[in-house]
Amino acid sequence: MKIYHFGKSAGKEITKFGSNFIMSRISQTDGSVHIGVMYLDKEGIIGFHQAVTPQLLLIIKGEGIVRGEEDELIKVREGDAVFWNKDEWHETTSENGLTAIAIEGEVDPELFMKEMEQPEA
Repeated sequence: MKIYHFGKSAGKEITKFGSNFIMSRISQTDGSVHIGVMYLDKEGIIGFHQAVTPQLLLIIKGEGIVRGEEDELIKVREGDAVFWNKDEWHETTSENGLTAIAIEGEVDPELFMKEMEQPEA
């Protein structure tokens, strides 16, 4: 057995695209899938940028606001999953902080999850 730590202290500060958050990478497979944990502190932001691959963001703690190319602001909270297609512009912000697992690569959330209706923020 091996025990690993993926907490915030194991992460790396990300500032690209005007971002301000900590990300702890968890794994990468041969299938080019990256899995990591993102920690947005109070007033944290994952800056507006294009997705390099399909991306699935799983909110595991806290809440925030996400937007895609349409600039519609959508409130997300613990238990919500947000999916962006490759090349889709997107941003995530949090007033009080959030923690999320990010899965980047060829993922299809519709295999197991039902899409929710999203009220505006």
